[in-house]
Amino acid sequence: MQIKRGIVQEFSPATYTASVLLFEATSYFLTGVPVATMVDSTSGLVGALCAVLFFDEHNPQDAVVFAIFPNGSSGVPVPPPGRMVFVPGYQQLSAVSVVPGSPLTVVLTGGSSGLPAGALGVVYQVSFTSATAGSSLFLMPAGAINPAAYGSAGNLSAAYGSVSGNGVLPLDASGQISIQANGGTCSVTLYTYGYIA
Repeated sequence: MQIKRGIVQEFSPATYTASVLLFEATSYFLTGVPVATMVDSTSGLVGALCAVLFFDEHNPQDAVVFAIFPNGSSGVPVPPPGRMVFVPGYQQLSAVSVVPGSPLTVVLTGGSSGLPAGALGVVYQVSFTSATAGSSLFLMPAGAINPAAYGSAGNLSAAYGSVSGNGVLPLDASGQISIQANGGTCSVTLYTYGYIA
């Protein structure tokens, strides 16, 4: 067995594999290297340093990435595995109209939101108003087949009233959710204030 240092070139949270450029082989990198499941999905940042364990030093494909760690001031893998991390509240949507039959898909990760690419879920707060009594919302990972299986808010007791709710919601692999209105057009405001790695 042998341990070598490398730099993460690519990380796939779907397959939990990485492409790694080894320090001593600056023109050669390994692809499809399994990543230990104790490494959370937000740690596989391009440019982060990693430790690669070779079970057979003569077979570069018989390896596993077992640690990812900071590369100076960039590529710092956070948070610790399996943690819920709270970030400053971020307004993702402000009074956006969602029409029944036309779900709205929103990317929540990246930018100023504090939610990193690779996050598995979000902590959210949603509120809405509608001119239609009985209106409600479903929140789900983008592409979900059963909207009722995830988050919901409503039934609006009276026209022009408001409803709010909060919870934890899974994201799709691209950091997206969909919001579906039911009953009537809803004016939706959405905040995020945490994520699950």
